[in-house]
Amino acid sequence: MSILIDGKELAKITRQNLKIDCDDLKEQGIIPKLAVIMVGDNPASKVYVKNKSKACEEVGIEYEEFLLEENTTQEELINLIKELNKREDITGILLQSPIPAHLDINEAFRTISPEKDVDGFHPVNVGKLTLGQDTFVSCTPYGVIKMFEKYNIDLEGKNVVIIGRSNIVGKPLIQCCLNKNATVTVCHSRTKDIVEYTKKADIVIVAIGKAKFLKADMVKDGAVVIDVGINRGEDGKLCGDVDFENVCEKASYITPVPGGVGPMTIAMLMNNVIKAAKNK
Repeated sequence: MSILIDGKELAKITRQNLKIDCDDLKEQGIIPKLAVIMVGDNPASKVYVKNKSKACEEVGIEYEEFLLEENTTQEELINLIKELNKREDITGILLQSPIPAHLDINEAFRTISPEKDVDGFHPVNVGKLTLGQDTFVSCTPYGVIKMFEKYNIDLEGKNVVIIGRSNIVGKPLIQCCLNKNATVTVCHSRTKDIVEYTKKADIVIVAIGKAKFLKADMVKDGAVVIDVGINRGEDGKLCGDVDFENVCEKASYITPVPGGVGPMTIAMLMNNVIKAAKNK
């Protein structure tokens, strides 16, 4: 039976420590503040934005929300970001994704000042991560790395298989693991015989958005399994990309869904806002 990596508890401790940092900054006259932009009326995005607002309140970070209509133009979105870039009181800017299909999210990410890019999506920050330089790391991959650190799971020399190559999770995770001296293999929708790779892996990280995709016969005994997915199962309950009930019988460590990577993502966003304030 595997050891459960408790992301909920770890995120709680992280927020408590960040509150101390936030209070110290305020004593120096530095007020961390996060601006969140949401375009449209996506129900899931509403939940995520609410959770970010609650986390800011808990840590002591000021928070301002900008809700734009579904039919917002690219020019209107870009102009808002430019305004927030100029505002001295704004420490970090986050554009909640997804955004409506008629908008260019990559241009929007490029417009956010790298110094305020607390989501770690600006090409400058992505480049710095690739070069191993200090930067803002995308929040979900950063949360995964913090989990490894807190549970003393050493990546050096380990065979890590990442399933998924998204710009938000998969690609930054590749570099995060390489920076920890792991040997990294990336599998995706075009990979032939994924099992051939996963069965040899010391660590499997799944981020593809397919409910219970990773089965017990796809992992070796004692593997570490990190489930980044969040899906709604046939029974209506939340589940991850891992067949948790069966895989946990073989894994040495495993993250649950919910209560695993998700809470750490928001905690790392708070961390990045505090980091941006310290950089100021």
